[in-house]
Amino acid sequence: MKSPLISYITLFFGVFALSTSAIFVKLADAPATITAFYRMFFAAVMLLPFLLVNKKNRQELRLLSKKQWGFGLLSGVFLAAHYVLWFQSLNYTSVASSTVIVTLQPLFSIIGGYFLFKERFSKGAVMGCLVAIAGSIVIGWQDFQISGQALFGDILAFVAAGVITAYFFVGQHVRKMLSLVPYSIIGYASSALFLSILSFSQQVSFVNYSSQTWWSFIGLAFIATILGQTIFNWLLKWLSTSVISMGILGETIGTCILAYFILDEVIPLQQGIGILLILIGLALFLLKQRKSE
Repeated sequence: MKSPLISYITLFFGVFALSTSAIFVKLADAPATITAFYRMFFAAVMLLPFLLVNKKNRQELRLLSKKQWGFGLLSGVFLAAHYVLWFQSLNYTSVASSTVIVTLQPLFSIIGGYFLFKERFSKGAVMGCLVAIAGSIVIGWQDFQISGQALFGDILAFVAAGVITAYFFVGQHVRKMLSLVPYSIIGYASSALFLSILSFSQQVSFVNYSSQTWWSFIGLAFIATILGQTIFNWLLKWLSTSVISMGILGETIGTCILAYFILDEVIPLQQGIGILLILIGLALFLLKQRKSE
């Protein structure tokens, strides 16, 4: 990746695709584990042809060490846990509130990046991170409650943020030695396996759903995962988890806009101010951190 501009443009394309996640989850009338299972299962199936027709990808998969398999399966566990926690949170709180909290992962990624990968951040980059997070808090502030179902949903989303950051840290390590398609398929397929076992244990149906729900599953797999999550997996070879996590803060903006058009959720002045703060914070972080590097 010779041009940082191209990497950032690609990152924000992935963020926009990821912004559809909460919308599709809301439109899917299915348990959280089933929704997450079909998202991962269909995504793995969609990537399978790229594995089968590419000799290099097939060879990489055959030559994987036990350590690499372990990291790949671990990423699947983290991904499965993240989606179950986040999808479940949407049953208790609003799309805006859940998305805002789950995108607070820069808090985890900056701390983890400092201790695990010895990353250093300029004061301007840290300030940009705090400004963007403040924008996310402004957007979801009206939904933050001290008691009731909304609080439980917010807690689930917060834990999901920590788990997905762990997934990206695993990817940041593994993607240095493993190509995109093998890594993604291992993660998605193992995640689908874990989610299928969990769904089976809960005795929920795998088939009795409406056409809208099935289309939502496919949308989650193709748009939010293949065009979103997989792009992040690709970028992990060149960008750190901290930069990708900061970029994902833009998901809040995309989700708010899509929720306005699709779910008839309003965008009040408060959310408009929050969106502006996120954009300012993202610009400050990316510019200052790139200059520091």
